[in-house]
Amino acid sequence: MQRRSFLGLGMLSGLTAATGRLQAGVPRSAGQSARAKQVLVVLEQGGVSHVDTWDPKPETVAEHRSPYRPIDTNVPGIQFTELLSKTARHADKLAVVRSMTHNISGHPEGTAYLLQGVKPGGPVDIPDIGTAVAHLIGTAAPHLPPYVMVPGNGEQSAMVKHGFLSPGLKVFKTGGQNLADPKWRVNDLRLLDGVDAGRFRDRRDLLSNLDVGLVPAGPAPSTQAMGNFFDRAFNMLDNPRTQGAFDLAREPVELREAYGRGHRGQCYLLGRRLIESGVRFTVLDVREPETASAPGGFNMNWDHHDLIYTNGSCGTVRDKAGGEGRYGIGTWTMMGSTDQATAALLDDMHTRGLLAETLVCFVTEFGRTPRLNKFQGRDHWTYAYSIAFAGAGVRGGQVIGKTDRDGGYALDQTFTPDDYAATIYDSLGIDLAVPLYTRENRPVYLVPEGRPITRLF
Repeated sequence: MQRRSFLGLGMLSGLTAATGRLQAGVPRSAGQSARAKQVLVVLEQGGVSHVDTWDPKPETVAEHRSPYRPIDTNVPGIQFTELLSKTARHADKLAVVRSMTHNISGHPEGTAYLLQGVKPGGPVDIPDIGTAVAHLIGTAAPHLPPYVMVPGNGEQSAMVKHGFLSPGLKVFKTGGQNLADPKWRVNDLRLLDGVDAGRFRDRRDLLSNLDVGLVPAGPAPSTQAMGNFFDRAFNMLDNPRTQGAFDLAREPVELREAYGRGHRGQCYLLGRRLIESGVRFTVLDVREPETASAPGGFNMNWDHHDLIYTNGSCGTVRDKAGGEGRYGIGTWTMMGSTDQATAALLDDMHTRGLLAETLVCFVTEFGRTPRLNKFQGRDHWTYAYSIAFAGAGVRGGQVIGKTDRDGGYALDQTFTPDDYAATIYDSLGIDLAVPLYTRENRPVYLVPEGRPITRLF
């Protein structure tokens, strides 16, 4: 009888992969305690146009200028565009870095660069930042995976890696095309239909008396480690707090409305729930799905090569005055839902006191060209783009770095994804001067080229 069928688990292999070795010595930076206990990364994949959002450029020549005007925020002297009108009310909580730059122009590679904090293609397979954090710090919530991606089924979510660390520390993906669907349930954290908690415990007790061979062929964790994986998986499945952490129905209707009742808003809300429940590292990898109000919207990321300023669908044919199933940047499915969810997240986490101990990062893999192309879109642009931070000691109400008149090039204080990663590690009190070691005892520095963005604090 197959072990999975015998136990009545949803996907035991996927679940145990999220529950490996979770506790290790934490190399602390000299003389510095951790500012952050947890990290929440909002990864808006596809390359958000910085000149249409965080870095308005009203002096650009008319034919290439964004139609979205600059607006004042609640911090004198700082402006966003009107696409961030709700977020602008929380600028006092945000530090915007307008001088990000690198030279990785592909979506998969750019996303990997953000997830791992180093350029892809090196001699050693570097783990995701979330995996490394789980390895070094562990978790304060053993009933939950330490590293979660919501929902983890976007175009670039396959770029996650556990690298040279244990596969038991790889990311746990919640799954789900539309978290706004009342029928949505998290993947792999429930018993199969027909197996209640009592039957599950009986089967677990029976299993403990069986001598089941667990050692796979080839290099693998020890039998004892595999047993620990199963024990942790069992504890998750048997713990009501596990399912509860993912249960959006427990949130007040008014709050769900505040975030936005679409997929993006509910993903952001779930991110807050997971942080509040003790998940160490959470990544939101979000795009609105196709719905009755957004027909043809089957690929609504930020890759606006065509018709970026259309008021509806960009079409379905790239570079033919179409856009591969996405909608214009100013529509609700794009910046409308993003602005609403971002403002709600900042307000909600501040009200609950979570910002004091959580580093929140709003990131994208690169920006968009300062000039419109012949299809009235903006192409990939790595020479200048913006990201933002909040919480965990971040000094809000500031802009770091600047770009030229058109937003084409960073002029000073340039930073890379290496520096972004170093900032996360440093905020958690992890000493980047101390290497980790591969199975072959090779020392590996997680971000050898990165330096924390100290001005944030």
